[in-house]
Amino acid sequence: MPLARPDRRSLLRGSLAVSAAVAAPTALAAAPAQARSGRPEAPWGVQSGEVTAHSATVWTRADRPARMYVETSPSESFRYAVRRHPGPLLGPGTDFTGTATLHALPPGQQVHYRVVLADPDDPRRTGEPVRGTFRTVPAGRRTGVRFHWSGDLAGQGWGINPDRGGYRVFEEMRRRDADFFLFSGDTIYADGPLQAAVARPDGSVWRNVTTEEKAKVAETLAEFRGNFRYNLLDANLRAFNAQVPVIAQWDDHEVRNNWYPGQILDDPRYTVKDVDVLAARARRAFSEYFPVTDLRGGRTEGRMYRVHHHGPLLDVFVLDMRTYRNANSPGRRTDDPVGILGAEQLGWLKRELCRSRATWKVIASDMPLGIVVPDGSVNFEAVAQGDPGAPLGRELQIAELLRHIKHERITGTLWLTADVHYTAAHHYDPERAAFKDFAPFWEFVSGPIAAGGFPHGALDATFGPRTEFVQSAPVPNMSPAENPPYYGEVDIDGDSGELTVRLRREGGSVLFSKTLRPGRVGQ
Repeated sequence: MPLARPDRRSLLRGSLAVSAAVAAPTALAAAPAQARSGRPEAPWGVQSGEVTAHSATVWTRADRPARMYVETSPSESFRYAVRRHPGPLLGPGTDFTGTATLHALPPGQQVHYRVVLADPDDPRRTGEPVRGTFRTVPAGRRTGVRFHWSGDLAGQGWGINPDRGGYRVFEEMRRRDADFFLFSGDTIYADGPLQAAVARPDGSVWRNVTTEEKAKVAETLAEFRGNFRYNLLDANLRAFNAQVPVIAQWDDHEVRNNWYPGQILDDPRYTVKDVDVLAARARRAFSEYFPVTDLRGGRTEGRMYRVHHHGPLLDVFVLDMRTYRNANSPGRRTDDPVGILGAEQLGWLKRELCRSRATWKVIASDMPLGIVVPDGSVNFEAVAQGDPGAPLGRELQIAELLRHIKHERITGTLWLTADVHYTAAHHYDPERAAFKDFAPFWEFVSGPIAAGGFPHGALDATFGPRTEFVQSAPVPNMSPAENPPYYGEVDIDGDSGELTVRLRREGGSVLFSKTLRPGRVGQ
């Protein structure tokens, strides 16, 4: 049954106003030091994240040093019950970005907020407020949940094209008014420079908005920061961010294609060859441009993997398949304690799945389980390595996790991913598998959100996957104009607890739909 959406018309009006109020891309490209004198502004918009029943984190970026404040109200007009939440001083140490945590919010309610930036030397001098909104997590089960997921933004040479209206898929998703967006990795392409014009096979020309930082591969902290800023030049994305909270994870292109810890690059485009140095800079920029407080300020406990609790119906387990993995290899080892997650992250995931009382446990994986993803002619990038027999290499760690889910009778698990630049639904079943000790489960793939489209890959039979649906580009690196973006949608019904996954593409069409019943170890 459809989900109840509070005050939807006013939400749409408000977000459109936010989009119109934010500065044009040419103004956004100016560095803070070059900004005209006057009151501090936030032309890169606002974002929210880490939303719970009683709290949330709000992000912004200033065009110069500024003190951040956030005002909240249950009223879009801010006519009553306005509260002010203090935020940090925004300065060059964080690239003029910052977050404020809002507390004592009402559960299951629409919260309207506006970010106010003040001159640090004169608090009376404030810029134009930038507005946003989000829904706090419901306390009870009867309120349904809707969220979207996808990944891969501005990759393979396809950036913000003003001829197409930019990243217009975000406007389509915004109108569907989800509770949050799961950004499933490759949130930028730090290794993907953009050209102003790209010739397409049909003879037409794709035009990109370009910036200095996108003219080469990212190596310095400033260049990584510039890659995150680049996507915020798009008005569709800024309006989307102002309405839909984000749960962000990273994959490889935040740093460099197919990277792993300890890698030394053999790539003439890079003067910095140590990928660990690049990854540290990318991680810092990621922490500055998304509302993920545990990653900010150099916290030693900060980590990319985490769990988001969204009321009684849903827990989202965000994995990090980059930071702790071993080197890419042929993947034929019979003993692999490091794997793709690392021992510590695997232990955490097993414990948190056991602790979860949510009806549904979504495992947000930045890489697929059964799709064979090569890295060159010999090595493999993801979990599968094309050997259909017993688990080997990184498959051993996944086998241990799947066995744990079955033996602990953990119900309602499903896997969501992006990465491979097409959309698919895979059902895994021990009856078809070489490894038998697990319960059936589903993996859904969706992406790219705005990047090159690619043909679908082969499946590895170790865990018995079967393709129930797939749609992909017929040739490699088709532009978003030829191969429109894909995104997934999940609806959880508050009355029945049933979960419906829809694989969508830009233009509004539903390509595939599957409804799962709650309370089962395997589906």
